[in-house]
Amino acid sequence: MSQRLDWDTDGRDWPNRAHSHFVKAAGLNWHVQQFGLTHATEFNPKKILLLHGTGSTSHTWRDVAPLLALRYHVLALDMPGHGFTSMPSSEEQSLNGMARKVAELLRVMSFTPTLVVGHSAGAAVAARMLLDGAFAPAAMVSLNGAFIGFGGLAGQLFSPIARLLSAGSFAARFFAWQAADYSVVEKLVRGTGSVLDPLGMKLYAQLVRNPGHVSAALAMMANWDLDSLERELPQLTLPVWLVAADNDLTVPPSQATQVARLLPNARQVVWPMLGHLAHEESPTQCVRLIDEVMQS
Repeated sequence: MSQRLDWDTDGRDWPNRAHSHFVKAAGLNWHVQQFGLTHATEFNPKKILLLHGTGSTSHTWRDVAPLLALRYHVLALDMPGHGFTSMPSSEEQSLNGMARKVAELLRVMSFTPTLVVGHSAGAAVAARMLLDGAFAPAAMVSLNGAFIGFGGLAGQLFSPIARLLSAGSFAARFFAWQAADYSVVEKLVRGTGSVLDPLGMKLYAQLVRNPGHVSAALAMMANWDLDSLERELPQLTLPVWLVAADNDLTVPPSQATQVARLLPNARQVVWPMLGHLAHEESPTQCVRLIDEVMQS
């Protein structure tokens, strides 16, 4: 079992592999995918940045990105330590650290988004970058965004436990070993409230069976402090579309309503019968919404 995913072996049949390349920035070697470079940019220079959440990779946009590429220039990436992007130091795996790393990648690539779309923790990274002034898009879309931390006893327990698990490699190796049992992977995905196709299940199984990827997800959770972000959300004045999926078992749909109260210019959307990975379950619905936002 390899400690890190290898592009030449694990990435041989990766979704949209032809759109992949690697970029060195902010001390990391990033796996990125770009779409729409040949024809979309000639007629429409608008750019869309897609940011995945904890434990996922750019594969989560495998059906969304090619559809958007018919009209826009699209960039998807693997977050630090996730998928095929190299691992940062532990202190850089905080929300602020992740935001700085992604902002530097965009600078190196000369990519200035017209719209940023973030899923789950990716929405928090996007918000942090905007608050830090990394770029100024016309709007932001949050798909089941994780903006608010756990409250009460859960909040007191979650981060210390995650820090303990991420402190050594044993926890990541043990989890990856357990994931060799396909029923474990099925349980994990079922716990998001989403129903994925066989390819989606295969890809997540491949990811959670890799200790390096699991270690990155644990470290991201261990260093995730959303308190300051929550306090600063009222400073986000651009239009923010908050999409909540009715069957999301990871981020409660009610959280979107809480966040909407903090944002000066929030628009709420509810997608029925979908879970946390709604954009993978219904990519055309996701693309329709993004088109609507781009035209507004």
